[in-house]
Amino acid sequence: MKGRVLRSTGSWYLVAVEGSEMLKNCRLKGKLRLKGIKSTNPVAVGDMVEVENEAGNEAQALITKIYPRNNYITRRSPRKRHLKHIIAANIDQAVLIVTFSQPRTKLGFIDRFIMNAEMFHIPTVLLFNKYDIYTEKDQRKFEEACAIYEPLGYTCVLASAESGHNIEAVEELLKDKVSLVAGFSGVGKSTMINRVDANLELRTHQVSDSTGKGMHTTTFAEMFDLPFGGYIIDTPGIKEFEVVEVEPEEVGHYFREFQALIPECKFNNCKHRFEPKCAVKAAIEAGEIAETRFMSYLSILGDIEGVNYWERDMG
Repeated sequence: MKGRVLRSTGSWYLVAVEGSEMLKNCRLKGKLRLKGIKSTNPVAVGDMVEVENEAGNEAQALITKIYPRNNYITRRSPRKRHLKHIIAANIDQAVLIVTFSQPRTKLGFIDRFIMNAEMFHIPTVLLFNKYDIYTEKDQRKFEEACAIYEPLGYTCVLASAESGHNIEAVEELLKDKVSLVAGFSGVGKSTMINRVDANLELRTHQVSDSTGKGMHTTTFAEMFDLPFGGYIIDTPGIKEFEVVEVEPEEVGHYFREFQALIPECKFNNCKHRFEPKCAVKAAIEAGEIAETRFMSYLSILGDIEGVNYWERDMG
């Protein structure tokens, strides 16, 4: 039987069997654990799998095959730093929920997430939440962010899960697609999902008054079907986002505004830092590329190479 993984908790997986309303609690067949898996989770939410019933137990089954993934989005494992953790697979879009206060989302975090999605050809939507508490300063930040990301082709939506502002636009974005929802703890992921489908009743938690940061309520990724069509994947809050599986000279290829300029650089392996006749650096100096985007690029490049470019510049 073929099915889709809806939830992954340790060594057990909840699988929806195709063509029926049957849900099965599954575990991996032993031999699948030894096939050169380079991630902390051999099976991820969104994976299509083959299952077979365990003898004498219709509710439980064994996963005997994992079908090839169309795409997936990853992060570095917080416990095993040399391995990646697959957040979800086979998704149509990633929806990054952003807030400018309670808690604040930095543009550098947005850029890291976007780059990771670009690596696997996954469109990203930036959903700016908590409009109901926006100050004039927050509104200006939103407009400045739109001026950076919309010309690059990233959809920006301003909404409020609390008040319901612009929820119709959010539902239209999600309709008939498999959407991963991500963001810092406290940005309102679960509240937003509850707003588009109140029947889910996901647990929510307020931002800590002492730290101004969110507190985790979602502890594992889980997929839900939406009443108006499509699926949504709720994910645990992300504190930081490190890019994995990329070489230094490849980083620029995942910044959309760099792509058309890279062939014009003098060197084929130009990293747009110290090389002469760099078309990307020329565009930055001309104000054609946002400085914040270039700062994010340098930060990611420095992490991969183990170099602090800011200190090098100042020294």
